[in-house]
Amino acid sequence: MRAAAPGERVAARLSGSELAAALRARTADAASELAAAGTPPKLAVVVATDDESSHWYVRSIAKAATKAGLDCDVVDLGPDAPDQAIREKVAALNDDVGVHGIIVQTPLPPGVATRDVVSAIDPAKDVDGANPASLGRLAAGAPAFAPATAEAVVALLDHHGIALAGRDVVVLGRSTVVGVPVAHLLLARDASVTVCHSRTADLAAHTQRADIVIVAVGRPGLVTGEHITSDAVVVDVGTNPADDGSLVGDVDAEQVGRRAAALTPVPGGVGPVTTALLLWHTVEAARVHAGRLAGQAG
Repeated sequence: MRAAAPGERVAARLSGSELAAALRARTADAASELAAAGTPPKLAVVVATDDESSHWYVRSIAKAATKAGLDCDVVDLGPDAPDQAIREKVAALNDDVGVHGIIVQTPLPPGVATRDVVSAIDPAKDVDGANPASLGRLAAGAPAFAPATAEAVVALLDHHGIALAGRDVVVLGRSTVVGVPVAHLLLARDASVTVCHSRTADLAAHTQRADIVIVAVGRPGLVTGEHITSDAVVVDVGTNPADDGSLVGDVDAEQVGRRAAALTPVPGGVGPVTTALLLWHTVEAARVHAGRLAGQAG
C-alpha cells in the first residue's frame, strides 16, 4: 500500500505478529511441561497432493511445531493416494496414543471425498475443526476445536481490544473452514452476524452498515472503499497469489486502508495467528489426554 498523503486517513494496522508470538511462547511452555510429565505433544499432518503451496504450508507448520517443542510427523501419501489408503492412515493415527492432533491437508487427490475423510478424524484429535461433528458441537456451544483460521479472527479482534458484543458484523464467505464457524464464534460473543455469499444481492448494502467486516472469499480485491464505512474494522482472511509472487487479500488494501478505521495486513494478519493456534490446540489435546491417563491410573 502506498504511503499516505499529508492529512489523509490511514486505517490502524491490526497485525497478528505480536499475538502469534505470545501464543507460541505459551505453547512452548505448556509443551515443555507436558513432555516432562511423560506426554510430549505430537501433531500429525496427512498430505496427499503435489500442490506446492500446500507443501509450503505444511513445512511451515512443521517448522513452527519444532520451534515450540512439539513433535510433528508429516505423512506424505503421494498425489495418487486412493481414498482407502487415506482413511486407513487417519484411522491408524486415531488409534495412536502418541498422536494428539491430526490435520488432513487439502487438496486431496481427484475422486477422494474430502468431507468423508475429515469425518473420520477423532474429534478429540481434530485440532483444525475439520470434522463436521466438531462444527456441530461448536454450533451447539459444546466443547470442540474450532477451525484455527476462524478462531484466529476472533482472537485477533480480542487482542486489539475490539468489542464484539452488540456489534453488527458482516461475514463474507460461507465455507466451513472460516465463514460458518466464525459466525458461530461471533454469535457466542453476542455479536449480531450477517453471512453474505456469492448469491447475496447488493453486497455493499450489507457491508456499509457493519461495524466489523470479515472477508474470507478467495477473490482478490473483492471489497473496495465503497463497501466500507469510515469507522469499520476490516479483517481480511484472503491469501491470494499475485502475479509478482506476493500474497494479496480479498480486500483492496489501497482503497480500504484509506477509509476503514482498522484493517488486518496480508500477509502478517490472520495467518500467523492461525498457525500458532493449531499448535496450541495440539497442546490442549495432549493435556486432555494426559489428564485422562492420570484419571485411569488413579
